[in-house]
Amino acid sequence: MKNVARARAADPRSIRFAFRQKTNVMRAVILRDMRTRFFNHGLGFLLVSVWPLAHMFVLLLIYAFAGRKTPFGDSMRLFFATGLLPCLTFMYVSRFMALSIVMNRPMLAIPAVKVLDILFARAFLEVIAASFTVFLTFLILLSLGDRPFPYDWLEATQAFLSCILLAVGVGMVAGVITALFTFFATVYALCLIVVYISSGTLFVISALPSQIAYALSWNPVVHAVEWMRSAFYPTYNSQVLDKQYLLAFGLGSLCTGLALERLVRRITLEGK
Repeated sequence: MKNVARARAADPRSIRFAFRQKTNVMRAVILRDMRTRFFNHGLGFLLVSVWPLAHMFVLLLIYAFAGRKTPFGDSMRLFFATGLLPCLTFMYVSRFMALSIVMNRPMLAIPAVKVLDILFARAFLEVIAASFTVFLTFLILLSLGDRPFPYDWLEATQAFLSCILLAVGVGMVAGVITALFTFFATVYALCLIVVYISSGTLFVISALPSQIAYALSWNPVVHAVEWMRSAFYPTYNSQVLDKQYLLAFGLGSLCTGLALERLVRRITLEGK
């Protein structure tokens, strides 16, 4: 029986063989990605979570020196965290997915490595990094005397997972387009600046005039931020939150990215 099982596992036509081969390819891509991006050492991956924390720290210093008060709640640190973590998660995951094919194009010379392997390997790394950032932020806020506990844990988890879905979906589309037109990486980076400014990380969307709030609500990241804050503040009454829009945008982007990759796969491989 053992010999039969081994023979089936070694059969190139078996599902088990295909799964094992795909797992090995993904592991190799992830390890290479970690070494080439993070100072040629796997432990350098831990430093990626420092950048969002440094971003938040700089903003807190600016607001403290300017004498600004928190737009909502009692803690400016918690207000920034509930806005910046969803926004920066989207920005980091999608941006580095957009660059993944360009940075790892030599790996496409290996027949077993596909475009989707590189995209999903980078998505896996960035999602792990984002989760680690959330954990570090939680510990830091707790040590500073804040209470970083959401009012509704389920809603907070769903908001974060929806943000991940959005980031991976948009990153998939951006990654395929960047593989075809390298200059699109710069275009997308500029677009992320607009997304950041209009996402409501530093202010309350519902406090704006209704026409401006409605215009900003077309940005799907706004809904990730509003969803997260609604999970932390029981009195946070969002006038623009649309969970279905966020989920539909994320799923639609993911399906579009997968379809686009399939359509241009040959062109992408010929450009390796």
